[in-house]
Amino acid sequence: MLKQLAASISLAALSAGAFAQTSGAPASAVNQRQVGSATLSGVPEIPADVREAVQRYQNSRAAQFEDWLPDGSMLIATRFGATQQLHHVASPGAARTQVTFGAEPIAGASVIPGTDRFVMVRDTGGDEWFQLYARGLTGTAQQLTQAGTRNGSPVFSKDGSLLAWARATKGSAAYTILGVDPKAGGTPRTLYQADGAVAPADIAPDKSRLIFVRSLSNREDQLFELDLATGKARRIAPQAEAAVYQEPRYLPNGKSLIAISDRGSDTRQLVEIDLATGNQRVLTPDLKWDVESYDVTDDGRVLAYSVNEDGFSRVVVQDRITRRALPQPTLPKGVLTALKFSLDGKQLAIGLTSATSAGDVWAWDVLGAGLTRWTTSELGDLDPAQLAEPELIRFTSFDGLSVPAFVYRPKGVPAGTRTPVIIDIHGGPEAQTRPIWNYGAQYFADVLKATVILPNVRGSDGYGKRYLNLDNAEKREDSVKDIGALLDWIGEQPGLDASRVAVYGQSYGGYMSLAVMTHYSDRLVGGVERYGISNWITFLERTEAYRRDNRRAEYGDERDPKMRAVLQRVSPITSVDRITKPMLVMQGANDPRVPQLESDQIVDKLRANGNEAWYVLFADEGHGFYKKPNNDLRREVETVFLRRLFEQPAR
Repeated sequence: MLKQLAASISLAALSAGAFAQTSGAPASAVNQRQVGSATLSGVPEIPADVREAVQRYQNSRAAQFEDWLPDGSMLIATRFGATQQLHHVASPGAARTQVTFGAEPIAGASVIPGTDRFVMVRDTGGDEWFQLYARGLTGTAQQLTQAGTRNGSPVFSKDGSLLAWARATKGSAAYTILGVDPKAGGTPRTLYQADGAVAPADIAPDKSRLIFVRSLSNREDQLFELDLATGKARRIAPQAEAAVYQEPRYLPNGKSLIAISDRGSDTRQLVEIDLATGNQRVLTPDLKWDVESYDVTDDGRVLAYSVNEDGFSRVVVQDRITRRALPQPTLPKGVLTALKFSLDGKQLAIGLTSATSAGDVWAWDVLGAGLTRWTTSELGDLDPAQLAEPELIRFTSFDGLSVPAFVYRPKGVPAGTRTPVIIDIHGGPEAQTRPIWNYGAQYFADVLKATVILPNVRGSDGYGKRYLNLDNAEKREDSVKDIGALLDWIGEQPGLDASRVAVYGQSYGGYMSLAVMTHYSDRLVGGVERYGISNWITFLERTEAYRRDNRRAEYGDERDPKMRAVLQRVSPITSVDRITKPMLVMQGANDPRVPQLESDQIVDKLRANGNEAWYVLFADEGHGFYKKPNNDLRREVETVFLRRLFEQPAR
């Protein structure tokens, strides 16, 4: 277990001056230094003890299942060194043999059917302009895509002779679906072009057709079938109500699809859709929770799916035709990360993470009903038995809404002690905090002896589309009021110190952190935000063109005068003068989603108002910090900042 930092470290002495030096000072007068790829502004030196403590929690590694190889071995992603790379695991418990050795992390990989080669996805410096590469377990990679474009959603025909994917180009909202024979190579051909976000989902068994999804927003998709001979596309079920469609795939007869959808339901169900009529049949009736993932054997007979039950995953295996339940795997309590049948349909790969496990891969023997663990990942110096197990609680918001949250309480705190609190708000906004391996929450609970609360405020995924839509457009700040209700709940808890509460978030959670600070600064000691939205108008105008319309559908269209006024009103930068407590801001310079301007301008405004602001800018990261040295530094700065806040007397 990570030891608590020595009491002799006086971060108040180390950083009180650092806080004061930013107050009212022009940017040029703020202390600035370089650490690796990061520019630190207004940030004090990091004590050696903090660096040591951070390493104990940052050395955990996860195994992420990517795909089965034809011989029944696995391709997994894991980190050995600074970035996540691909590894080969020949059999259960076998060594992870590293396959790729790039400086940039691998975002995903899929095996080319009928071969031992695979297509992998990688960007540069977190810019999310992903490229596709084909390679084998040995040798060099061949780039399949054009530099300067964004490529994703690769799918293969059953025989591996056709690879289709979606491409976007800079400055344009248009998408192109391209195709190539990955075995023969050559120049990709255009299969379809569209104004708006489209992505291929599956190729028909006879290779004559292709299913693609047009995403209008995180709440609405449209299904299309493309005739590959004529290039003409037709919409499936055009008269159906607006709905989400995830992972649509052809069934073996080529006449119907299987997909996850919330059409006609508050929750996401597994459905079969007739291609000719658009009629759907629900395969998972009476579920109160969302189906989160599924797979089906190539013959269409055996179906496996996972249900997200209040954040935890439950895997179900059944006969798809008769709906008869087959033997079920008994898994550790956690959250699914992968679910895929082997080529012969006899094994089901199951990836799972939990609050006390970084993430590993199991295989379920469908016929023999046996569960075999393939990987055993490391937690570094940590003892799993000493880690905090999150408690699921619910609190009541301003309008009576019940809001769930996971609470990590520190161990070893003397009875009667009121701990400081960190409220960690997820991004998305259509995301969900779940009981995964959250080494940040574990670290803060141990090192800072803080209680970490991760709420799923209205607008979060996993609780039905009614809950999902409660923060849309003009209702944006209702989710901020949820945090106000959480502050009330904290004040009622005997083990929590309501005078020492900090807010923390990334991406949309970064916006929430800023917004909460503008509304409740008098009830907080400070806030941390990473690549958050400070001005809705500048964000919508500058987020990359390929995603702009999708974001307008969620947040509102800044080109409409009425909506622009709303966006201006709810932008944190409009009310930045209400923030009276210290802020830590962090940003990746290559972020295509939330551009650097969003962080630059809020830091400038905070400092101009005489507020205390620290700023960390990573030159080689984008929307998230994926290189270990950068993530280590990020945690070190957070530690110094938060400990300094919690050691200050209430103001």
